[in-house]
Amino acid sequence: MLEKVRYEGAYPTRRQAEGVMRRVLEALGRQLTGVERVELAARLPREAAAAALIASQIPATRPLTGWGFVKDLSERTGGTPATVRWDTGAVLGVVARIAGDDLVTRIIRQLPDGYALLFGRAQLARAA
Repeated sequence: MLEKVRYEGAYPTRRQAEGVMRRVLEALGRQLTGVERVELAARLPREAAAAALIASQIPATRPLTGWGFVKDLSERTGGTPATVRWDTGAVLGVVARIAGDDLVTRIIRQLPDGYALLFGRAQLARAA
């Protein structure tokens, strides 16, 4: 997984890719709840799930939109929103391929608008 993230994000070192992956997965872990969070952690390679602590993160008290997710992560890490958006897409694109369509669909349905794009999918309007 780490090498895929490194390739997708064009990171020059494994260490940089690992840091990005850890930060994005920790942030995602704060947004997910329930069975989807546990399932995602189970599907990720052990080192990614352990490094991210995705199954043990305390969920955020307020859900963030996709843009809010990027903005919050940018503020936490000191990165620019554009860089963090790139990082998020690199990591979550790999996560989507590992997790599979069914789980990613359930995750996107659980989260507020804007996450589909972060997972490399089209953002469809929700039915009223």
